[in-house]
Amino acid sequence: MSWFTGLEHVVREQVPLAPWNWLRLGGEAEFFAEPGSVQELAELLRKAHAANLTVRLLGAGSNVLVGDKGATGVVVHLSSSTFGNVTVADNQIVAGGGARLSHLVSTAAREGLAGFESLVGIPGTVGGALCNNTIGHGAAIGQWTVGVTAMTREGETVVLAGDELRFSYRDSNLDKHVILDATFQLESSDALKVTRQMQKLWIMKRAAQPTGELGHCQVFADPRGLTAGEIIDQAGVKTETVGGASLNDRDPNFIEAAPGTKSDDVLKLIETVQKQVSERVGVELTPSIQVW
Repeated sequence: MSWFTGLEHVVREQVPLAPWNWLRLGGEAEFFAEPGSVQELAELLRKAHAANLTVRLLGAGSNVLVGDKGATGVVVHLSSSTFGNVTVADNQIVAGGGARLSHLVSTAAREGLAGFESLVGIPGTVGGALCNNTIGHGAAIGQWTVGVTAMTREGETVVLAGDELRFSYRDSNLDKHVILDATFQLESSDALKVTRQMQKLWIMKRAAQPTGELGHCQVFADPRGLTAGEIIDQAGVKTETVGGASLNDRDPNFIEAAPGTKSDDVLKLIETVQKQVSERVGVELTPSIQVW
């Protein structure tokens, strides 16, 4: 009898992960789960915990590097609409952990709620953004967060608010939880004004990001004061390549992966850039990408 007996409709084995991440790299997930309800998620987590299996959360796959050998344990993907709802009541928005951040941003603009337009163009899900306290144009998602309903890795539901929520620079105390939903308090504004600001920031964001068909991913966290891309450019290492992995011409903080690239190529390129930047300009770059 398998550990996921009763959840055969939720769990699959040996699922390729390359189609699920922006770099389009990596091996297979030992187990891949897409629960359709909160109850199924709780049961899945309890069973995985009892079986002593590692649980990894996969959102949009924009900041994940999957190893060539794949990922052991259970990869959980909250693809069900149950986890993707976004609703508005007065100046508050409630968004599911599996909702796309872009959906949250556009909903706020349409409803004339200001603040989230600073996060336009940032990929990922609401849950991932909360765990990493995603920052855009100097504003972080945590500053608008007033409540979070989450689930522990043991399948227990918890509600966090006020002092129970702790956000810091690109970090939070939610990274060990599965985010079910979050409540955000925003400022009322003119919908047209917010939308125009969002569109302006979107154009600026797109102008600096990679284009084309290559798999790509942003790699390093921006140190305070300068962007990681600017620092890499200053260090003169933007032309470094390893195998099929290279740095993007527009923004060298993005790694691009040509067909045939191995995950190990990306890892070696990350290490090379870190070493060269440290030696040449004295800055220690910290990867923001998750390596599985």
